[in-house]
Amino acid sequence: MKRILFDENIPRLLRRELPEFEIRTVQQEGWTGLSNGALLREAQTKFEVLVTVDKRLQHQQNIATFRIAIVVISAQSTRLVHMRPLIPQLKQAIGQARPGTVVSVAERS
Repeated sequence: MKRILFDENIPRLLRRELPEFEIRTVQQEGWTGLSNGALLREAQTKFEVLVTVDKRLQHQQNIATFRIAIVVISAQSTRLVHMRPLIPQLKQAIGQARPGTVVSVAERS
């Protein structure tokens, strides 16, 4: 079972939609407020995938140097109602995610 970390900006209720994964939040880990670099350094020791809506993360950090995959969700907002339609894509992205890579999940137009 993949261990997933939800960034601060991901609605916690989204976890209910992903029962096949072990999911913790940044808040649960006590990492609220960490810079992106510090968060990735901490997260790579306990998790396989970080799920976030922070599109800048991949441009601010050299993701290839970390032992964690990043899944970036692009939705209308961070409200659960806007993220729920992306769940099939999110599950697929998490399943295919590899350390040091970034996968984007976006609304289809």
